[in-house]
Amino acid sequence: MSTDPRAALQALVNALEEHLAAAANRRSDDDPTVDGAYLAIANTFEAYEEALYDAYDEVTPLTVFAEEDDSDDDLDYDDDDDDDLLEDNEMMDEDLIDEDDYDDDDDENEDRDSSNGRRSGR
Repeated sequence: MSTDPRAALQALVNALEEHLAAAANRRSDDDPTVDGAYLAIANTFEAYEEALYDAYDEVTPLTVFAEEDDSDDDLDYDDDDDDDLLEDNEMMDEDLIDEDDYDDDDDENEDRDSSNGRRSGR
């Protein structure tokens, strides 16, 4: 059974109003009332988006972002150590130089100089 989009929209508007009231009356940085209102917005928005799609095959231009896991912040990484590592597809500068190409150039210059009657600088 699909939800009426108008009812879902009204629930979203109510959740937004409750979030505003909770934010205005915040008691601390970790006020559970604000956190609950935040989650209510996300949940009612998803319900509205689903109802809108079911009824009219339409969506909004909005996206609800999931909170990222902050557990990686606890790990102690030294970003400077990563500078010395190469990516999988990255080459070092000396990998780009083919020393045989330089030997061929020297041979060609020497041949050209001898054909012009000049001595090579070698």
